[in-house]
Amino acid sequence: MNEPLLPRTKLWATTMHGHGDGVITAHATSHAAVGPRPQRLREEREELERATLVEEATFAVGAGNRAISEEPDEFRTCFERDRDRIVHSAAFRRLAGKTQVVVYPTDHQRTRLTHAVEVAQAAVAMARGIGVNVTLADAIALGHDCGHGPGGHASEDAFDQFIDGGYDHGPWGADVVLGSLNLTLETLDGIRNHSWSRPAPSTPEGEIVSWADRIAYCAHDLEDAVYAGIVTLDDLPDVVRDVAGTSRRQQLATFINAVIDTTARTGQIGMDPQTAEALGELRRFNYERIYTRPESVQQSTTVVKVLTALVEYYLGHPDAMPGEYRLDDLVHGAVTYVGGMTDRFAFEQAQTLLGWDPKRLPKGIGRGA
Repeated sequence: MNEPLLPRTKLWATTMHGHGDGVITAHATSHAAVGPRPQRLREEREELERATLVEEATFAVGAGNRAISEEPDEFRTCFERDRDRIVHSAAFRRLAGKTQVVVYPTDHQRTRLTHAVEVAQAAVAMARGIGVNVTLADAIALGHDCGHGPGGHASEDAFDQFIDGGYDHGPWGADVVLGSLNLTLETLDGIRNHSWSRPAPSTPEGEIVSWADRIAYCAHDLEDAVYAGIVTLDDLPDVVRDVAGTSRRQQLATFINAVIDTTARTGQIGMDPQTAEALGELRRFNYERIYTRPESVQQSTTVVKVLTALVEYYLGHPDAMPGEYRLDDLVHGAVTYVGGMTDRFAFEQAQTLLGWDPKRLPKGIGRGA
């Protein structure tokens, strides 16, 4: 016997085709209007960039610089198309199930997805304040971590042994994970080189994302660690407390504003020495007290073992992978497949395919956890 539909379900169904005649509106009481006027075509908005951004900004032109040429979009700039493609990609969605600091995070802890969104917020704020291309900075920031595998940075250690020259999530994200999106060369460059250990990005917007990434994770990783009881704010070094404060809000404002102020004053995208010291000390504190604490090191060691074993399993059983990963270069295909997994799926596969005991997995991982 079918259950009767709930009232909310019935109400939702009444909005199936919108409201009104002629012009269909979203709401029965819609009254917002802007008045008939010419459409804001892409070319006009590109001209607006020229009129409003600093001359050193990266300007959107036509379809943009892409490996495969495309026709320009009627309304969107090339960097807006990049941003849209990243947001709608499977790789971006899967960031919701990937580790930022804690494997298998709780409802209140960051994932790679929320980290990307917070980096984008910081990058957009700095790009606006400096006067460069906000949309390009946003696109780079949202895509910057799409090359990360499950289990955080430990996945890079696991995959290093299979990839000539090693596995780096920046280049892997730009060249492999997001390769099919045919993004502009400027967006890909920023994603490829956002890490401070990489060569400098070729655009000011890429440089901004490099700062935004570090600013965001230093502040929000601390907040997550405090919430989890790993550290307390009383433990913070004095220079961090004195210069940037103790809350995420204070720290973000201090560091973001410092980049804007320093760039406006010197013309170089960077930070004044005093604030940079505070950011560096916050990162050092997180490194010593959060990232390399014994529990984190044990977690990373286990992640490396699991992901190594999964890649080796698929190399021996390629038919267990979806067809698109059974490439001529089987190692590349296996690493791509495992690297794309969420934490949950990777560790479920470890139990199902490799017989891993859930008790051997990091805390919070495993069926029924």
